[in-house]
Amino acid sequence: MAAPAQAQQASQESLRPDTMAARVAACTACHGEQGRAGADGYYPRLAGKPQEYLYHQLLNFRDDRRQYRPMTHLLTGLPDDYLREIAAYFSAQHVPYPAPTRADVSAATLEAGRTLALNGDPARGLPACAACHGAALGGVLPAIPGLLGLPRDYIGAQIGSWKNGLRRAAEPDCMADISNKLTPHDIGALAAWLSSQPVVEPYAPEAAGSIRLPAECGSQAQR
Repeated sequence: MAAPAQAQQASQESLRPDTMAARVAACTACHGEQGRAGADGYYPRLAGKPQEYLYHQLLNFRDDRRQYRPMTHLLTGLPDDYLREIAAYFSAQHVPYPAPTRADVSAATLEAGRTLALNGDPARGLPACAACHGAALGGVLPAIPGLLGLPRDYIGAQIGSWKNGLRRAAEPDCMADISNKLTPHDIGALAAWLSSQPVVEPYAPEAAGSIRLPAECGSQAQR
């Protein structure tokens, strides 16, 4: 085991200003080592997500389309190319997913979440999550993220943010349209079911152009 002085020296060397480790240290302080997720259920996994998705989220926080003051503060003034490098770093991290925690809800609630995620509700104009995020819910390149391996609280909070206008994307904002059709029970059921599903490896985004989206999404036109 390294002595305290040696450990401090190693830490200082690994966080030299010219290293990626130093650049992402503020990210991993909340999102966990290699971006594998924070411990409190609100800081999501960054590791392995599509690079373009991560890049767009960094832009959205920086440019005030997504509301979370600590993120906006960290990103204010950073140039696009700098954010692209951070997105590329986390996209390239591939670390194991933890086992899911089954949500403490009724079987009926889990079934309602499963139905919405895999089949949608055509009567209400709700496409399935799988229609955009892929049959395995692993995302689609270049910029649609996977939905498994995320904390229940985070999923619910993000759908709520779309619904309340705290999170926005380029128009037409398809996620805002979908979220506005979801009831509180829908949101709870989706968050419970998605967070309860195990991640089966290999878990990776599907190829670009492999699915036809059920709605036009402005964020997918950004490159």
